[in-house]
Amino acid sequence: MIEIADLRVVMADRTILDLPRLAIQAGRRYGLIGENGSGKTTLLRVLAGTLLPDAGSIRGLDPRTMGYLPQSPYVFSFSVLRNVVLALQDSPTAEKDALAALEKVGMASFIRHRADRLSGGEAQRVALARLLAKAHQVLLLDEPSSATDIRGMDAIEQVLLDYWESNACTLVFSTHSPAQALRLAQEVIYLEDGQIVEMGSADELLRSPKHPKTRAFLNHWLIDQQNNHSA
Repeated sequence: MIEIADLRVVMADRTILDLPRLAIQAGRRYGLIGENGSGKTTLLRVLAGTLLPDAGSIRGLDPRTMGYLPQSPYVFSFSVLRNVVLALQDSPTAEKDALAALEKVGMASFIRHRADRLSGGEAQRVALARLLAKAHQVLLLDEPSSATDIRGMDAIEQVLLDYWESNACTLVFSTHSPAQALRLAQEVIYLEDGQIVEMGSADELLRSPKHPKTRAFLNHWLIDQQNNHSA
């Protein structure tokens, strides 16, 4: 379990994250939702260790067993295949595992392309393959399908669900789409102004939110009862 206590991030005299307490259960899937500037990316960055908080503590998170995908991931200026093999340099099956990961995200036909000349959505999938080529206990993903179309979104969501099931990992991701959170998360956290407004099961929070602020946010979205693409 990941335990956060009295966590605060302040920038330019403005508190952008203020979490007195948050417990993330091992092996569960968590979706972070909220408007721009609500604190989703900041929370993920703090968990990933790329941003140091001004106060508070995080327990139960080992950087050696964690994988992090920022919203605009970096790809290197050589082949797609080599971009993924880099994450597996110590493995005797690095190329085989890299190819398998690229196949899962629909990028196997691009293995000889230069990664820095790909579209944004293609580069995002290469970076995701690089992450998923290894086993992680915790995955932190910032808008993992933001640069893809609906077909690409379907593929990424299925890959993530398959990876989660195979590795029994903890998954924490941000999304602008409550419908995606409903499809992919077991638990949902609604953030506003850097604070947790409401947290609960995906089905309950997204279909029957209790807090007025959560209801106001979700009024802008249509969540259908079949759990399909509705937003």
